[in-house]
Amino acid sequence: MAKKLVIKVTAGADAPERCSQAFTVAAVAVASGVEVSLWLTGESSWFALPGRAAEFELPHAAPLPDLVDSILAGGRITLCTQCAARRGITEKDLLDGVRIAGAQVFVSEAMADGTQALVY
Repeated sequence: MAKKLVIKVTAGADAPERCSQAFTVAAVAVASGVEVSLWLTGESSWFALPGRAAEFELPHAAPLPDLVDSILAGGRITLCTQCAARRGITEKDLLDGVRIAGAQVFVSEAMADGTQALVY
């Protein structure tokens, strides 16, 4: 089993099942003791902002705010630099614990030894 899991989620409210799957897998991995780095890109970028996860609903799925809290408690959430810029999101807008970083950091994390990368 990989020691680290890097997950890139590209979907938000536009593809709720895919979005929920990414957050669920990340939260379960954190709970299992795996080092997790979740990357928010595309429409999932909005979940880096306070209150936005609470607006997300999907029947029979764990509440997104709970998943976000779980991931932040034991892992890392990163918002893509370009995605943030396109949406006018800055560091001061983010949930506590979320950072903004670019493709170089993503590639570095994804290519590290003992890492498994998933894209949703």
